[in-house]
Amino acid sequence: MTVIVRDLRPDDRSDVESFARVRHLALPYILWTPDGILHHLDHTPPEAGHRSLVAEEDGETIGTAQVALAHDSPEPGQGLLNIYVHPERTRRGAGGLLVRAAEEHLAAHGATKLFAWLLDEPANRAFAERRGYHAGRSAHFLRLDLARAALPPLPAPPAGVELRTAADFADDPRPLFELDAETMSDEPSDVDSEFTDYEAWVEQNWKHPLLDRELTTVVMADGRPAAFSVAYTDGGSRYGTAMTGTARAYRGRGLAKLAKVHALHRARAAGCTEALTGNDTGNGPMLAINKWLGYEVCATEVRYVRELG
Repeated sequence: MTVIVRDLRPDDRSDVESFARVRHLALPYILWTPDGILHHLDHTPPEAGHRSLVAEEDGETIGTAQVALAHDSPEPGQGLLNIYVHPERTRRGAGGLLVRAAEEHLAAHGATKLFAWLLDEPANRAFAERRGYHAGRSAHFLRLDLARAALPPLPAPPAGVELRTAADFADDPRPLFELDAETMSDEPSDVDSEFTDYEAWVEQNWKHPLLDRELTTVVMADGRPAAFSVAYTDGGSRYGTAMTGTARAYRGRGLAKLAKVHALHRARAAGCTEALTGNDTGNGPMLAINKWLGYEVCATEVRYVRELG
């Protein structure tokens, strides 16, 4: 049996569905849908040098890779590769072939430093370290059973604060762009990113097929969005928090907690039964909020780094 690596075929719906399926089986803590994958392909700018790769064995997709330059980072030469193999098709060489193809592609596009997330398991760590990668920061995946969880009661907004949804900004989402840009720049990460292009943000983020504007909760203070909890849904019963953050001038007032608890109540009322989120292990304030909400850690990822000589 021979394993080959090729590019994903975006015009072949069954190929995209197989890609999404392997991603879901390998990493079920993130919402993977064919439409979300195609949106990412269609709206990643050319300067990112993006590729989605497939490892195939006898016509079956057994491994996947998403490969790109960190085009929105102020530091050039940073490459991103995330490799996931079907959990029942490991040790067939798919992961190694995908890594080699990804590294060659990124090096050809000028990358000098590579970053890869992988689940914190001994076999995965050994795999990365054999290839010259060393461990960096880590992040938790968290899950909440919305069908059974006893959510905290809905708190009343403080005086001068009101709650809205992203749907209320349909005519002009720029205030949400500004809040997203500010909070994203403060997100714990070893690869800094900047949102500076409003039109690109609209295409990539505001028009994302998984974004649920009715469930995305926005806290307003002094007439502006002060905090928000961004909701993704898969079209079924799964709900994911894509981002929760507060503008710098409003931090320390419990507004992120207010946004997230209201968003979860709305998600449950809309029929969602499973809530997913993720946090950097160093993000104590957000981890504390999620613990208060009832989330439990279900897996941990480690960011592995390699310098290209």
